[in-house]
Amino acid sequence: MKERLQLLLEFSNELPELPPRYAEHPDLFERVVECQSPVFIFVEVGDDNVVQLFATAPAESPTTRGFASILAQGLGGLTADEVLAVPDDFPQMLGLSQAVSPLRLRGMSAMLGRTKRQVRERMHG
Repeated sequence: MKERLQLLLEFSNELPELPPRYAEHPDLFERVVECQSPVFIFVEVGDDNVVQLFATAPAESPTTRGFASILAQGLGGLTADEVLAVPDDFPQMLGLSQAVSPLRLRGMSAMLGRTKRQVRERMHG
């Protein structure tokens, strides 16, 4: 259990910086209201249907930030169909249900759910 938390904490340090085109446009980002801390996500789907996920989460919420980082790094570069095929219980598959509170887990599932919804909205063709 501690290893899983450790993994999240390590990932929280590696949440990619926003590219300049988004850093100045927080209005594009969708707030994940299910998360207690202010987490925002934005999905880009290229003409080749390849997904890029951008997220912001506060440093003082390392577990949430860590999961946002796992999603951003894990889903970025996949095709839209591959992202949509990620199981909805992905946070539980990582074994996080033992490591974080049910409330946090709901927030993580919501992050994935909103990511998938944005992907569906932005798919080309």
